[in-house]
Amino acid sequence: MITFDHVSKIYEDNNTVALQDVSFTVEKGEFVFLVGHSGAGKSSVIRMLLCEERPTSGTVTVNGFDIGSLPRKQIPALRRSLGVVFQDFRLLNNRTVYDNVAFAMNIIGAPSKVVRRRVPEVLSLVDLAHKARAYPSQLSGGEQQRVSMARALVNHPAILIADEPTGNLDIKRSDEIMGILEKINQNGTTVVMATHADQIVDAMKKRVITLDMGSIVRDEEKGGYNIGV
Repeated sequence: MITFDHVSKIYEDNNTVALQDVSFTVEKGEFVFLVGHSGAGKSSVIRMLLCEERPTSGTVTVNGFDIGSLPRKQIPALRRSLGVVFQDFRLLNNRTVYDNVAFAMNIIGAPSKVVRRRVPEVLSLVDLAHKARAYPSQLSGGEQQRVSMARALVNHPAILIADEPTGNLDIKRSDEIMGILEKINQNGTTVVMATHADQIVDAMKKRVITLDMGSIVRDEEKGGYNIGV
């Protein structure tokens, strides 16, 4: 599903070396944490997965797409195969929960009858069917993040990318989000999650890739997170 093969990334505007000779593979159905200090390289990995950045050297392949050589006209096709959840939710405040989720289907031209069937399904998956007509301002932070997750999942992505999805949430709400991510993964979706939350990583017992100064310093199955690498 995802392959980084000897990938390096240098930002030319300031000569910052973001990644150095990074190699790893994520197989279909895996749940993988990306961890490390701020500036360790997690964001650069995420941006390459989304083709927001391209490698300076090496090869990045995501769901069959070669990020380094992908034509711009094919980037939307790549992104349609991905679901993305951000720390700051990025909801449309003037639209209901239902319409926020439906928006992701509308922009790819999904038929109305498919939208009407799929949106309630995915809202039920994240336990928000009863909030379909509410607006984001009427929801808690945890509920807003669950709407964001529903929106990311509504088009049946092969890979879900979660970038610090619990960063703005308390422990209880974070646990709720992680429970949903676990359920999503058990249903077959590959999950890659960047996080600083060591307690979440330790509790989940999933694969952990630790980055430090742009390099992978640890890649462990069911490993714990020690920020002091």
